[in-house]
Amino acid sequence: MQKIGVLGAGAWGTALAVAARGAGRDTLLWAREDEVVTSVNTAHVNSLFLPDVTLDPELKATGALEDLADRDAILVVSPAQHMRAMVRALKEHLPDGVPLVICSKGIEVATGKLLSEAVEEEAPNNPVAVLSGPTFAIEVARGLPCALTLASKDEKTGKALVAALGQATFRPYYNADIVGAQIGGAVKNVLAIATGISAGLGVGENARAAVITRGLAEIIRFGKLYGAQTETLMGLSGLGDLILTCSSTQSRNMSLGKAIGEGRTFEEIMAERNSVAEGAHTVEIVHKIAGEKGLDMPITAAVYNILKQGREVKAVMDELMARPFTSEHR
Repeated sequence: MQKIGVLGAGAWGTALAVAARGAGRDTLLWAREDEVVTSVNTAHVNSLFLPDVTLDPELKATGALEDLADRDAILVVSPAQHMRAMVRALKEHLPDGVPLVICSKGIEVATGKLLSEAVEEEAPNNPVAVLSGPTFAIEVARGLPCALTLASKDEKTGKALVAALGQATFRPYYNADIVGAQIGGAVKNVLAIATGISAGLGVGENARAAVITRGLAEIIRFGKLYGAQTETLMGLSGLGDLILTCSSTQSRNMSLGKAIGEGRTFEEIMAERNSVAEGAHTVEIVHKIAGEKGLDMPITAAVYNILKQGREVKAVMDELMARPFTSEHR
């Protein structure tokens, strides 16, 4: 796998393109925005989404999906709710057999399906893998060390991708549990909003630790519904990602929650942003599935009530704290 394509040139897609170049791969970055293509190719910077990082001049950008047709693998970094449509458009140009690596986090709201299921439906003859873990784009782009999960049901494909992308500061670990790798990354975004709300309310670090820990229980509970392995959810793409995303306002989801906890409305916050806080979408489908399956996910329900039902933050938090005491392991 010498030629890597990256579908999506937001901050994370650009950071992954930097990592692929750092691993010595011929890397082509697809961007929807003409100004990003021009900026990457001429000024060697993504002026719109990652302006503080100088890019390798050998990293090239394109706005034409057909230019990705000769790649040995494609990292798919489009927002979760647009992934199906992007893969459908890409597939018109992509040969069978080229691995598609899902690098976004979320669950398809319209169908309740995991992103791997959506991609497999649109490109049934292309192997699907998942790259997920505790990573902030800016740190990856600057070459700071990180570790991730690279999940694939096909061990040969997964290990080939690890070999293609792995390097001293970008360390993917192979995992066969493609389902668990997605569940952790999706649900932790909801919990990051919850920790942000608690930070905005100023209720302290003890509360943040409680939300992280009880949130992990919700991730495991939800993951079991899909057959995810608990070991995966306790690993990099689950607990690791949860800790990072709930610990810093570099996280778009935590910063969204913090602003809500401080009294701002969801609508006015999102009007100021050019990037997606995926947890705001994911909470809708996770809450719906939990209700249908009888899963107890009170933190997720609290975020849903605040974001989607418009309920007052303090009232929802008071209700959450007044829940009956129960066993920790139920």
